[in-house]
Amino acid sequence: MPSQQGSPTVRRLRLGQELRLLRERRKLTGARAARDLGWSASKVSRIEAAKTMPSTDDIKALAKLYRLEGDKVDELFGLLRDAEQRGWWEDYEDALPEEYTTFLGLEAEATFQRDWEPQVVPGLLQTEDYAREVILATRGIARITHSGVRSRVEARLDRQERVLHRPDPCVLTVVLDESALTRRFGEPSVMREQMEHLLEMSVLPHVSVHVLPLDALHPVNTGAFIHLKFSAFDDVVYLEQLYTAHFVDDLERVAGYEMAFDHIKSEALDEDESRVLIQRKAMLWRR
Repeated sequence: MPSQQGSPTVRRLRLGQELRLLRERRKLTGARAARDLGWSASKVSRIEAAKTMPSTDDIKALAKLYRLEGDKVDELFGLLRDAEQRGWWEDYEDALPEEYTTFLGLEAEATFQRDWEPQVVPGLLQTEDYAREVILATRGIARITHSGVRSRVEARLDRQERVLHRPDPCVLTVVLDESALTRRFGEPSVMREQMEHLLEMSVLPHVSVHVLPLDALHPVNTGAFIHLKFSAFDDVVYLEQLYTAHFVDDLERVAGYEMAFDHIKSEALDEDESRVLIQRKAMLWRR
């Protein structure tokens, strides 16, 4: 974790959200607040959307306008201090897409994560060699350099350590399609090691792995997605494509993804049955 206070990405979003709520409680529009402060309307909008970090003087001005004092002002300055911290993922900014680093910042404070993956083993459960082969598979298309591949692998391993092995790890529930266990990346030994690692990870108390077998009904036709839940922030769904990625935060649509995950999981094998299938795949990759 970047600091004991939590993820700076989440703190930036919470700070913006809190400032918007305080403005609305004063029954002020963004344009009116900007006019009273002598700011542009876009500045207020960007601060509330966490696209621009407010300065200390900005917080003081907003607190005066909204007639805040005492603990509430201290709370805002606390959020600002935490938001200004560096996250571990920022060490890899040059090698990772901007949307993905934003996702890592959110994931750092998620309490629950639900991951549907129809094509590959999810990044949190990948071995180093498997991760390298997955990244190399898109290298020519995404134009990733040799050093970029190395940095992405390092970031993936760092992510695993910080998300799954931190003192308060999030609860991870994964459903992956059986085809992800049979689609080869690298040599058979890479796949065998990956299957064995998947088995080891599946017995962690906070990790649940389910496999959707190829002969099962597939109730929802959707690509991969990750659903993040937080203790003090609205749920977010992360969607990643070849060149872009985006977030779904509309509550109705997030609820739709939650239902989709439940439908897919309902057709998947339970945890014990999934381990048996993964073990069989591991034996096949020994040949």
